[in-house]
Order: sequence, then C-alpha cells, then structure tokens
Amino acid sequence: MDISYDGTDFSGWARQPSRRTVCGVLEDTMSMVLREDVRLTVAGRTDAGVHASGQVAHCDLPAVPEHFPDRLARALPADVRVRAVHPAPPGFDARFSAVRRHYVYRVCDRQWEADPLRRRDTVTWPRPLSLPALNEAAALLLGEHDFAAFCKRREGATTIRELQRLTWTRLPDRALAASVAADAFCHSMVRSLVGALLAVGEGRKPADWPASLLTARTRASAVAVAPAHGLTLVAVDYPPADQLAARADATRKVRTAAAGPRNQA
Repeated sequence: MDISYDGTDFSGWARQPSRRTVCGVLEDTMSMVLREDVRLTVAGRTDAGVHASGQVAHCDLPAVPEHFPDRLARALPADVRVRAVHPAPPGFDARFSAVRRHYVYRVCDRQWEADPLRRRDTVTWPRPLSLPALNEAAALLLGEHDFAAFCKRREGATTIRELQRLTWTRLPDRALAASVAADAFCHSMVRSLVGALLAVGEGRKPADWPASLLTARTRASAVAVAPAHGLTLVAVDYPPADQLAARADATRKVRTAAAGPRNQA
C-alpha cells in the first residue's frame, strides 16, 4: 500500500495507548471495512508530527475487495489516505526489503517570505542560513558511520547507518530543502542531523562540527532536534521483485549482528 498523511495531528506512526496514531487509524479503519483483523508492517515509523507522501506498508489478506482505496477513502479521516493498493510479490516485506528511504526537510529562513499555506510542512527559521555552509557540513556526514550522537537509542537497535544523500537546495518558493536518503534511519536521526546543520548554516558552529560528533557513542546534548513538522517521508526504494526476499533476509541479519555486540558492550 502507498500511503500519505499529514502528521500534524498524529502521535507518530506506531500504535500507542490512548493516542491517535497513523497505524492505529489505518488498522482500525481497514479492519472495519474488511471485517477482519488487520495488522500493518511499515517501511519507516515516522515520529509525532512528521508527514509522509511516499510511505509504504504491507499486510496479509486473503483477498482485497474491488475499489478498496475508494472504500477506505470514504471511511478514513481527511489527514490520511491509502493512495494505491497492489498485490505484493513473493518475499516482499515493507520494512526489511527496502534498500533506501528518502526524506525532505523544509525550512524558510526569510520570515516575511514564509508561505502560510505551507506552515504545516515548513519550519520558519528566525535567522538567515548559508546554503554553501549547509552543504559543506552535510558532505562530511555521508557514508557509513555510527550515528549514535544523532539518535535516541532504543534497546536492541543499532545506530550504524549508511547516509547516502544529504544535500540542501533553495527552492523556487525560497524555502530551503534538505534531501536525505539512507538505507535506514534510527530514531530522530534526520531531525538531529538537520538541527546540527542549521547551527552551521546560521554561523554558530564550524562546518566540520557535525562530522566531529560521529566519534561519540552516546547522544550529543549539544545537538538540537529540529521541529517535526518540517520533515516528510517522500519515497521508499525496493530492489527488483526477484531480490525482495534476499534483501529482507540480509537486512535482518545485518541489524541483528550489528545490534548484538553493542547491547553487550
């Protein structure tokens, strides 16, 4: 399933007791429409306030009724939509088969130019930002590293990731956009990277400061987490159908191997 949502009024993707979450709304609505219990596996668990235009999830169903997206649209609230439904190829896993996740973070550093119609997905920044400085610092973070300084640690989870893209551009509407891609992201990683880069962009930190934190093994208290509403999950990449199962198996093994020794250290 291809899914989009405005994360403003959600407490993130994952189900939480007494909280409105994307997963909770989708599972409950799908279960009602299909009249059977539905449980979703998602490509990336977004945090509270984070949006998605290219989220992917899968579930196991005996059959999908005709015009299912239309029926869901009539039952779902206006801030979430299942835009397409496809039969999954053998071996597909929305989370572990993915090879890459793409995010975009939007920030406007000219308060008088901030578009009121984009206030839900664009952060208004009170100081001007240097585009060359942002990209200079971003380039030093690329590659496979332990991003512990930029993550909220979760028990049993590794913080080693391969950051494949991190570039800033000035958009036609004058907002700045950070395009970020990696094999996977740990909790709050994108927003922490953006927070560190914004400190460079406004001149408070040198360009090599964010990369210097990669030697840390715990979260860096000096890194501010950027506001959630500027972040959108825009796409998830998967390998060809005949490689999906192998990719899922390999990802599970890498995550387990990487997490094991770190938890014992």
